[in-house]
Amino acid sequence: MKKRIFFILISLISLPAYAAKPDIFLLKNYHQDIPVTGWLMSEKLDGVRGYWDGNKLISRGGKILSPPAWFTQNYPPFPIDGELWTQRADFENISSIVNSQHAGERWKHITHQIFDVPNQTGDLHKRLQVLQNYLHKNPTPYIQVIQQTTVKNKKQLQTFLHSVTANQGEGVVVRDPTQPYQTGRLSSALKLKEYADTECTVLKALPGKGKYQGKMGSLLCLTSQGKQLTIGSGFSNKDRTDPPGIGSEITFKYYGLTKKGRYRFPVYLRPFNKP
Repeated sequence: MKKRIFFILISLISLPAYAAKPDIFLLKNYHQDIPVTGWLMSEKLDGVRGYWDGNKLISRGGKILSPPAWFTQNYPPFPIDGELWTQRADFENISSIVNSQHAGERWKHITHQIFDVPNQTGDLHKRLQVLQNYLHKNPTPYIQVIQQTTVKNKKQLQTFLHSVTANQGEGVVVRDPTQPYQTGRLSSALKLKEYADTECTVLKALPGKGKYQGKMGSLLCLTSQGKQLTIGSGFSNKDRTDPPGIGSEITFKYYGLTKKGRYRFPVYLRPFNKP
């Protein structure tokens, strides 16, 4: 009995701790009709969101992360928000390091790429300058401010997007630098991605949960390359009420492949060959 209690206690100690989810800003999707000349553009890094509250590092979902003390030694006493990142096309490795409670020396490969300084006054330039001033006196190799470039026109924006994605980057973020710090999903902070699409055959309609109770939640599909995948987004309420039938072909979009060859972020587009 004592051994059982001991192992239960050890298990509880090793469970990750959680805080309240940080109140952060989120991105909306860009479309061509939005005028973004004069906004700032930067690469959208494919990492793990990391919010430093001035004392601890927290994930978007509220998980308290466990970097070594040396990693956050020179972190500022005020909040900063950014992406925990190593390099392009390395999400699985980044996630493995960041979500482990015992990653230790592996954190040396991580940098905290900062795109905003919450709770500071002024526009985006001024907020980032607060951090730059702090880092000038308290340098650390683990905090870097993401490079921001002014958008001159849409052609320049698309050229930058093509350059990023051609080199295994995820996409681009454009932000209105004149806005004060805000949280929630913002019309002044947009994401652009390039995607590919392909077809698959529906194997099974999986039941929905929550707001989709009693409707289709996702589709289990098979591609012509023999890859199975589950598609759970992109459907209208009509699609979920009357989903594509088993054996039918559908087109879905995705944002590249993982190292294991899985489709990243598959989204339903339409029945195959339907305009």
